[in-house]
Amino acid sequence: MRIPIAEILPLKQLPSTVLKSVKYAQIASSIAEVGIIEPLVVIRDGKEPMLFHLLDGHIRLDVLTKLGETEVVCLVATEDEAFTYNCRVSRLATIQEHKMILKAIEKGVPEERLARALNLNISSIRQKRALLDGICPEAVEILKDKHVPINTIEQLKRMKPMRQIEVAQLMSAMNKFSVPYARSLVAATPESMLVRPKKAVRLLSREQMSMMETEAANLDREFKTIEQDYGSDHLDLVLAIGYVARLLANARAVRYLAQRFPEILTEFQKIAEMREAA
Repeated sequence: MRIPIAEILPLKQLPSTVLKSVKYAQIASSIAEVGIIEPLVVIRDGKEPMLFHLLDGHIRLDVLTKLGETEVVCLVATEDEAFTYNCRVSRLATIQEHKMILKAIEKGVPEERLARALNLNISSIRQKRALLDGICPEAVEILKDKHVPINTIEQLKRMKPMRQIEVAQLMSAMNKFSVPYARSLVAATPESMLVRPKKAVRLLSREQMSMMETEAANLDREFKTIEQDYGSDHLDLVLAIGYVARLLANARAVRYLAQRFPEILTEFQKIAEMREAA
């Protein structure tokens, strides 16, 4: 529905830190260049059907208000909850953004307009456009839905395809895509699997570098072995924690443990607290 902005009631006031953030600037730039892409989400007021409470889109609404807009297209929700919209959103992954930029350029969108819409400079757009140059398709497939820093992908380009696949698998299994971690994997890569020879590292001899590479290879093998057992171990742990929680819900069992085995009861309570915190 197209709703007058004056009839939309925000649920919160944006703090000054948000107003000065990069995210706010990007949204403001995008709206100014191409308008609203993702509609605001509102729900009707229970007593005043002509008024709406804003569930999602506080930054967009603030930007539109400052631009002098009087109406905005909204989705009208049937449930009064903002969790789905605010917390269960699939954010655009790095490789998906790269493909989006390529598709826009193929359709004739100038790089300058893309830069304005995304609040980026031209060099950043060009870097994102050439993001996957030198990355093998198998590694791209592994990382396609991951939030990988651009500089991490640049580190992958220093390795040959087979090593790119190994590193992409390792980063995904560890759910760790930081630039320092990628650099450490490059440092542990044998020269035969690098596109160019490594630069000599001060204070490290060739023998020490070779030892690091061997240790890293052993660590990879050990990690893959542990990963095979992780699923069943995790299931056993979840079942055990559930059993402890049910046990502590039994008042007779708790009294018995408190009288006979207070130290065990204390440990069980710690486990139950960890489950609640998780």
